[in-house]
Amino acid sequence: MEEILEILQKNSKYTAEEIAVMTGRKLKEVSEVIEKAERENIIVGYTTLINWEKTANENVTALIEVKVTPQRGEGFDKVAERIYKFSEVQACYLMSGGFDLTVVIEGKTMKEVALFVAEKLAVQDYVLSTATHFVLKKYKDKGVIFEEKRRDDREDIFI
Repeated sequence: MEEILEILQKNSKYTAEEIAVMTGRKLKEVSEVIEKAERENIIVGYTTLINWEKTANENVTALIEVKVTPQRGEGFDKVAERIYKFSEVQACYLMSGGFDLTVVIEGKTMKEVALFVAEKLAVQDYVLSTATHFVLKKYKDKGVIFEEKRRDDREDIFI
């Protein structure tokens, strides 16, 4: 199963037929593995990775460090659930180290992100502090390099 999942993680556009050829498995087996992974919530979605800097769309991505008070009997899970239900939140991770959660959000402007933090996130009773970091440029995301430098493979000729 892992081999099929790794292939799909690199490129979710591969068809079951293509994966069968790549892995040397039968089409039916590959299809069954994918269906089972979807049923068991191992595959939780299919996304497209877009380099928004190449479009007219102006978005701002921010990573927010959040220190929280865990809820009695529920730990960090309930707090994380309250946070990731905000529509602005793209990702939410429990962290080790100096803060508890990393929250990734997207907005149209830095001001929009700042207002989300000030008006929605920081005001929650369980939030002790936040630190917002804005992404200035993405070089690599989900294993994909955004701007691969072209190598000049021509040989130098000296006269």
